[in-house]
Amino acid sequence: MEETDREAVATAVQRVAGMLQRPDQLDKVEQYRRREARKKASVEARLKAAIQSQLDGVRTGLSQLHNALGDVKDIQRSLGDVSKDWRQSINTIENLKDVKDAVVQHSQLAAAVENLKNIFSVPEIVQEAHGLIEQAELLQAHRKLMDLECSRDDLMYEQYRMDVKNTHDMNLIRNYFGEVQNLSEELAKQLWMVLQRSLLTVRRDPTMVVSVVRIIEREEKIDRRMLDRKKQTGFIPPGRPKKWKEKMFEVLERTVSTRIEGSQSDTRESDKMWLVRLLEITRKYVQDDLIVIKNLMIQCFPPNYDILNKFFTLYHKALSVRIEELASEDLEANEIVSLLTWVLNTYKSAEMMGHPELTTEMDVDSMGPLLPKEVVDQLLSKYIQIFTSNITGWLRKALETDKKDWKKDTEPEADQDGYYQTTLPAIVFQMFEQNLQVAAQIDEIFKQEVLRLCLKQMTSFLIRYREEAIAYKEDHMRDRQHPQCYVQYMIAIINNCQTFKESINSLKKKYSKTEFNENDAAINSTLDSVAKDGCVYLLDEVFMDLEQHLNELMTKKWLTGSNAVDTICVTIEDYFNDFAKIKKPYNKEMTFEAHRRVVIEYIKAVMQKRIAFKNPDERKEGAERMIKEAEQFKFLFRKLSAGLGEDTDRLCDTIVALAEVFKLTDPTLLYLEVSTLVSKYPDIREDHVLALLAMRGDASREMKQTIIETLNQNKPLSTVNVQPVFRDIVVPTMTVTKLLK
Repeated sequence: MEETDREAVATAVQRVAGMLQRPDQLDKVEQYRRREARKKASVEARLKAAIQSQLDGVRTGLSQLHNALGDVKDIQRSLGDVSKDWRQSINTIENLKDVKDAVVQHSQLAAAVENLKNIFSVPEIVQEAHGLIEQAELLQAHRKLMDLECSRDDLMYEQYRMDVKNTHDMNLIRNYFGEVQNLSEELAKQLWMVLQRSLLTVRRDPTMVVSVVRIIEREEKIDRRMLDRKKQTGFIPPGRPKKWKEKMFEVLERTVSTRIEGSQSDTRESDKMWLVRLLEITRKYVQDDLIVIKNLMIQCFPPNYDILNKFFTLYHKALSVRIEELASEDLEANEIVSLLTWVLNTYKSAEMMGHPELTTEMDVDSMGPLLPKEVVDQLLSKYIQIFTSNITGWLRKALETDKKDWKKDTEPEADQDGYYQTTLPAIVFQMFEQNLQVAAQIDEIFKQEVLRLCLKQMTSFLIRYREEAIAYKEDHMRDRQHPQCYVQYMIAIINNCQTFKESINSLKKKYSKTEFNENDAAINSTLDSVAKDGCVYLLDEVFMDLEQHLNELMTKKWLTGSNAVDTICVTIEDYFNDFAKIKKPYNKEMTFEAHRRVVIEYIKAVMQKRIAFKNPDERKEGAERMIKEAEQFKFLFRKLSAGLGEDTDRLCDTIVALAEVFKLTDPTLLYLEVSTLVSKYPDIREDHVLALLAMRGDASREMKQTIIETLNQNKPLSTVNVQPVFRDIVVPTMTVTKLLK
């Protein structure tokens, strides 16, 4: 307390010192004193009030505790009295067992009296119920059945309560009501029959379906009540629970399965389109059924049944089972496509499950696939195997048919532009088109796979096509008189290559998302080879006819006035009347190659040293004839193909350049002339120069050696862009020594 007093005094001193820091504040000492006195009085008043409140609370608590103690003592005395009374009543309760038994017996008798009417009228009620069932009065029949079952169940329950072990009386009651169970089974059969025909019944008389559902709902309520009583007492009437709602869905499931399975009426033996017909019938049945269910049957069931969704599930399940059965059969290629198209596209489309009237109530995309992915993959793999085998056979048969046409005595048909062609490309690509259209019905990936397979088979087919074209040419060469239209059909073979290219590009543009395929290079290479081989075969045919006239070139007969070149030009022009029916770009290549071969054959005649000019007059005459004939060739090939331009002139200018060597009158200038020739044609060889000098006839041995040695020392570099002319020209076997003589 002393410590507290000291702290209080110190605090007061500090507070007073704070208020009296200036002299002018001394005038307010009395004012400060009164204010502090008021504060002190206020604090003391609050302190007294708080203490008084605490004392009142303690006083009240003590009073309540005292009252509670009195109450506890009263309760203790009351419990003692109750315990005393209970002990005195035990004997009285044991003496009431007879009363309890009497109550149970009274309850049984009351139940018997209550059901007395039904008990004595069981046969009559059963008979009436049978009649009502026959008259399709199912609700009334069920009402009588419920009354009979209620009477039986109440009697058995009371017997069960009285004596659980008394099976004799239980069996007596069960046997007496034995017809009730038969009546229940007969009514159930009638219900299931109505449900089996519900899709037809709901159109004619939906109230019948409603009655069936109401009966099932009644039985469900009774089942629940009986099961609840079993939990309490252990007693359950015979035949309970009936579970008619569960059986109802089993019946509907069997009905849907029967509906799906019963749609097949044809077999492959009786109708090749059996599967298409089956799938279409199934589609129509399912769509019509679900629309009827959505518009009519859904109103006959309580909302909690979710009957539309249930039927969707039942149909989906039944269809899945049926489709898997069909998939397991030995299906043909077209049947596999029909099945997969139906499963992957038609099933969820607006033509079936995705019908506008159904999608408002059901999410089609939420349904799983009809067929497992592995089954779909197996079917696709099987189709690819069958398709590969079939397309190989189709292509072989198409080629065999086309080969027969090659031997005809009539010209092949021409297209609208006048180009010869056969039906082979159209047949092949019609076949491809049909299969790709079918594959596109399944999905994009499968379409790409079929396109890849078609192009792969096309590669193998073109190799056989080339082999047959070679065999066709070889057969003709053994007897050039047969077939009569060899040239025209060889032109058609060449044109087919271009048609194949165009058709392949068309297919790829229409069915492929990628511009390049692994088979493209092989296909284009093979087609170009077939076409170029065909062009070579045709030129071989031309030059075989020209052989005699080519042999006249650079001979004495030629020098004295042969018409060989005139005949050559006329023959080539005649052949090219047919060759004009070759499609681009092969017609241009054909014309250029014919021109090149004519020039090369002409130069070969020069190199073969068939004649040696004896004097300047012969050299001049021969040179002028060569220049004239070069102009004839220029005129001819300009006429045949104006598109060759400078190449035409350059090839013919080779003949003119050789003529200039012969035309030169001053032998001392031969080196310069030959040098000019070599600079223009870097591929000219030493043996070519020697052959020219030998045909000229006035070059001495020393001059030949000098020209050759000088040319070898100053040999020009070959020009890459200049097409060689002399490279493929072989000088007949003779040593350089002989040429130098």
